[in-house]
Amino acid sequence: MAVVHGKEGLVKAGGTAIGDLTGFTLETTGDVVESTALSDSDKSFTAGRTSFSGSLDMNFNRANAPQATLLAGSSIAFIVYPEGADSGERTYSGSGIVTGMSTSNSMDGMVTRSVTFQGNGTLTVSTV
Repeated sequence: MAVVHGKEGLVKAGGTAIGDLTGFTLETTGDVVESTALSDSDKSFTAGRTSFSGSLDMNFNRANAPQATLLAGSSIAFIVYPEGADSGERTYSGSGIVTGMSTSNSMDGMVTRSVTFQGNGTLTVSTV
């Protein structure tokens, strides 16, 4: 099994890499519906619909165009490259709605941004 260093990952929004990205999370979930009959002694379940959401963490950079578009309520088209963008590496792409954006500032640190989004529609898994 190959392992991948986190420094290889990147995320593109609107086809352009988000600058100064420091981390990201992509979460997928699937609903389950109970399908147990009254006569069954054990419960059974059926897969339902799936959804996805995520978060992006970055150092604040007002000159980075993709960062400027990540405002609450805005729609985004994105591609997540957890392994990097070399040929054969896995990607996750889709569209979503930005559900939150926060900017943090500390006296002795970098100004940072955190963005959360809710997926809208299908999350496509493919390779570069």
